This record gives sequence, structure tokens and C-alpha cells, in this order.
Amino acid sequence: MSSLQGNPTRVLESAHLTDMDALIARLADKRVILVGEQHDRYEDHLNQAAIIEGLLARGRSVAIGMEMFQQPYQPALDAYVAGEIDEAELLRRTQYFDRWRFDYRLYRPILRLARAHRIPVIALNLESELTRQVGAGGIASLNEADRARLPEIDRSDADHRARLEAIFKHHPDEQQRNFEHFLEVQLLWDEGMAERAARYLTEHPERTLVVISGDGHIEYGQGIPKRLARRVPVPMATLLDGQGRTPDPSAADFFLYPDPVELPPTGKLGVLLGRPAPEGGMAIDGFAEDSGARTAGLQTGDRIVRVDGQPITSYADIRLALLDAEPNGKVEVEAIRSRRLGGDERLTLEVELR
Repeated sequence: MSSLQGNPTRVLESAHLTDMDALIARLADKRVILVGEQHDRYEDHLNQAAIIEGLLARGRSVAIGMEMFQQPYQPALDAYVAGEIDEAELLRRTQYFDRWRFDYRLYRPILRLARAHRIPVIALNLESELTRQVGAGGIASLNEADRARLPEIDRSDADHRARLEAIFKHHPDEQQRNFEHFLEVQLLWDEGMAERAARYLTEHPERTLVVISGDGHIEYGQGIPKRLARRVPVPMATLLDGQGRTPDPSAADFFLYPDPVELPPTGKLGVLLGRPAPEGGMAIDGFAEDSGARTAGLQTGDRIVRVDGQPITSYADIRLALLDAEPNGKVEVEAIRSRRLGGDERLTLEVELR
């Protein structure tokens, strides 16, 4: 058998490699640009911001659709872009740290760019309460009111189903409950984001929409792209980070190869937190192995009520208080320790972050 005949090797000619300026020129006539990401890769987010900047420089009227925010919280995004609330209030009102949880600093360049240029930011994702219920019991488990507001769902893509089934099989055994429910969640995510994007495009025909989401919602066009095109057939382009994948023309229109960029680490208290305490503050359930909080004298059961003067009533408050804190930096922590006899003890301790 010939080694040449039927050889599947792909060849990428280096002379055809271009740069970001050339990419922006290719994207300038598209109505929708879907830019995938690995959520924890800072370089992906910097490139998303660069593409938005490039389109602005070419005079495009841009909007940004983001998977990271859920649709009921659109008013908070509008208020932030308009300059009516600050970054901390945006994160509180969108419940970011409970509903997305990836380090907000990854997305900060995009959000600050939007605010600086008054670029609309569109919350694409359905609320997690809905998708969580579908994951547990399928769409059939939803009540009539929730089913009535679901987007139209196309289940006909057999290749998409097969790809999701392969992904599902790689989940840990304890997560492999019901593939059909898993599939319905993925379809609901993609159709929900596509429907919201389509509605925005229809209402704002002058805008170019840059959609920012995880790679899995974009690759092979099977997630958002085809479902958006079904609703609004407009010129689109899809972009993925090419690191670690074989370039495949069916996977995306463009592959990006950025140099890795690491976010600087943030300082941590080294505590494991429970739910907000009825009496106020956040109770400490335990400690990390190397915990500055424990070294400073905090104990399991203590309730943290302030960090550097900021009141602590929720997990988000802790995250916000330490958002830009550096390892080895020091913060003042106020806590309340309950006593069996006598009144509660209020502690003020200096904690070195790890």
C-alpha cells in the first residue's frame, strides 16, 4: 500500500500565517464573530479584547455577547456600561462569584473596554436554576411556566450528539447519571444563547456582535453558530485557540496561537467557608494546609465579618475584598467567636495572605 495514497496528514504552509491586523481585516465585514476560549487562559481573553478593539478601530459599531452572565441580570450590565455602578456592584448584582466563579480578572479587560467605549454587553446565558433542574430531571421535569419560555430546540444534529456523548463518557463515574439530561442541558445552553443573540441582532441591525463563550459552544459550528444562523442568517466567523488541537477547517474559520500569559496570583486567606451565618458574617468550616488565617489565630466556627474594613455577608464579599490582593500581603480580619458562656468575642487579627 502506498504511503501517499489516502494519507490523512494535514499541511499548514507557514508562508500563509498572518497576524492580528490581517485577521481584523478579514472579520470587518462579518455581522457575528464568535470567539471561543478556554475559560482559564488569560491569553484567550486578551485576544478577545484585541478583536473588539480592532473592530472599533475600523469604525464598527460593536456589542459583546457573554456566556459568563445570565440573562436575568442584564440590567446590572447595562448600569455598569453606562457608568452608573462600579465593578464591585456589577459583580454583586450579577451574582458572578456564585454563577460563574472563574477569576473575574480574566474578563476585566473586556468589561473595562466595554465601559470605556459604552459598548453594550449582552448576558447570553440562561439562569442556572433552569439548567440545573434540566440536568437533574430533564426538560420533562420543568413546570409548565418554565417549559413555555424555553427556546426552540433542534435535536437533529447526529454529529453533535455523538461528540457530546464522547465528552460525557470522559466525566468521572459519579457524574455519569443520565446522558439524555446532559444532552438537554447542552442544547438548552446553546439554543438559549443563540436565541438571545438573534433577538439582539434583530433589534439592533447596525451592530456587529462579538460572542464570547467556551470553545465547546463554538467548535464545528454545532453549538451557538448553527443555531444562531437558523434564526438570523447573517455573515459569521468562528475563532478558536489552536493550542493543543489539530487545525481542522470544519472546527473553525480561524485558529489563534497566542503566547501564554499568566495572571499574577492573588493572596488567599486559606479558609474554607460555609454558608452565610444567620447572625452575620461567613463561618469558617476549615482551613487550607498552609493557612495564614489559622496562623494568625482564627479557628473553625469563627465568623468573618470584615476584611480590611469591608463588611462580609457573602462569599462574593470575600472574593471582592481579596480581588487584587497579593500573596504575602497583609489584611485586617475582624471575626466573631461564639462562646458557650458569656457573650461573643470580637477579634481583630492581621492575616498574612498565602
